[in-house]
Order: sequence, then C-alpha cells, then structure tokens
Amino acid sequence: MNTLPQQLANGLFLGSMYGLIAIGYTMVYGIVQLINFAHGEIFMTGGFGALTVYLVLPDGISMWIALPAMLIGGALVAVLIAVGAERFAYRPLRGAPRLAPLITAIGLSLALQQAVFNWYHVDGDAKSARVFPQLPFGPLHIGSVTVQSGDIFLIIAAPLCMAVLAFFVRLSRTGRAMQATAQDPDTAQLMGIDTNRIIVIAFAIGGFFAAVAGVSYGLKYGSVSYDMGFIAGLKAFTAAVLGGIGNIYGAMLGGLVLGVAEAMATAYISNIPGMQQLGGGGWAAVWAFVLLILVLLFRPQGLLGERVADRA
Repeated sequence: MNTLPQQLANGLFLGSMYGLIAIGYTMVYGIVQLINFAHGEIFMTGGFGALTVYLVLPDGISMWIALPAMLIGGALVAVLIAVGAERFAYRPLRGAPRLAPLITAIGLSLALQQAVFNWYHVDGDAKSARVFPQLPFGPLHIGSVTVQSGDIFLIIAAPLCMAVLAFFVRLSRTGRAMQATAQDPDTAQLMGIDTNRIIVIAFAIGGFFAAVAGVSYGLKYGSVSYDMGFIAGLKAFTAAVLGGIGNIYGAMLGGLVLGVAEAMATAYISNIPGMQQLGGGGWAAVWAFVLLILVLLFRPQGLLGERVADRA
C-alpha cells in the first residue's frame, strides 16, 4: 500500500499518453466509421519527426528552445502523413467494402515502419531505438509520488489538448460541422457542409494528438523506435473501445483506465503466489486486452457509450 499513490500516478501518466493516441482512432471512426490501424505508426512518425528536428538544430541548443520546434516538426510530419493517408489511401476506398480500407491500413502501417527504419539505417547500423533528448531538470517529488521530467510534459500537454479539443468541437463552427457529419454525413452534405474537408480536419487533429503523444513517449522513455507504434496503437485502440468508440471524452477516459489497470497489474500481480510470471513487463500488454474483453462482455458500448452528438 505504500507504493499505491506512485502506481496510481504512473498509471495516470501512461493512460494520458494512450488517451492522446486513442482520440485519433475515435475521431476518424466517429465520422467515417473507419478503424485507422495505421494510426499507431502516425504516432511513431510524430516522435521521429520531433527527433529529426532536434538533430538538425545547432549543437548545445537549450531544450526550452528546442522543444517547441520539436513539437511543431513532429506535428507537421504526423499531420501530413495522416492527411496524405486519407487523401490517397482511404478516400478512393470510401465506398468499398469495409475489409478493403482495413487491409489498406495494415499495409500502410507496415510501409511506414519500414520507411522510418530505412531512413535511420545509417552505415549498416540497424539500431531499433534512437536516443531522445530530455528536459533539463530532474524529477519532482510531491509527497510520496515522484514525477519524472518526461511525465511533467505529459500532464501539462494532455489536459491542455483535451480542453482545446472540447472547446473546438462544442463551440466552433467547424466543430459543429464535424458533429453534423458524424451524425448523418449525407444530410450534412445536403445542408452545405463540405464533408471531405471535415474528414481531412478529423485526420489532421488525430495526427496532431498522435504527435504530442509521440513527443511525450520520447521524453518519458528516453528513446523512440520504429516499431513503437504497433503495441501503443493496439493499446490506444483498446482504450477507444473501452471508453466507447466514437466518443472523444470516452477515448481519454478509456486511456486513463487502461493505464491505471496496466500499472497496477504490473506492480502487484507478481507479488501474488503463483502469479510471478504474469506480473512482469513482458505480460504488461496482455492486461489491456483482458480488460477489453471484460468490458465488452458486460458493457459492449464502452464506459461512456457511443453518443452521436459527441462523435467527432
């Protein structure tokens, strides 16, 4: 019990990152009913885009100056890839059977992984992870809870992004157009809404959130890897389903629940006699899907359900 506050904090930090990625899944699904399984790789490219910006900056530059540039660079890369995927991979298949865009998304995921791997494969060096720059201060201690420097960025960025998104969806003209398109795209188009533009905006916002999560991942773990998007993307998709696929607030809630559950299981299950093999880091990914199965058994619509008015 002495470590419970720390494990809760760890779970909330991890869940915030999952929630940021999950919002991209749920926004796209809410409008075009598409599960973009390449979204995990968009998260990955956001991290590598930020790293690339840092590598081209002058040596010794302060992280207080570099971090905004890294965020902008990572966001540009992720948004461009997300919008390009919508325009050239998904839009031509919009009227096709649902299996076609699903297979396309898987193929795009593999292509992005290989592209990033080849880009960073220099002089025969096939390292899967690249060192990510860190913030120039140590951890904070709040009572018995230690907050690492990378988590400080995350706990600021995640609530801020969610607040801006909630304001945008509820109060802006484009946000209301997104809600109308999510509810009935054909009627929205008849009322003068450019649904293609709205879909592009949804992909762009999802790509931006994924880039913020990618930078958060690099700051939190100290490195980024070309294959980091696969498991993170699956967990974020799980978080979106947990919260209620299509519900932007449910995506963040699902991410927080998933992060706390994973942190608790990893920390405490190994202490139960006979369960040592299930509590280690190698089993951490399993608990996301155990939780998903339980939620789907007892509440198939997710924790908050799929409210059409909030789908965006």
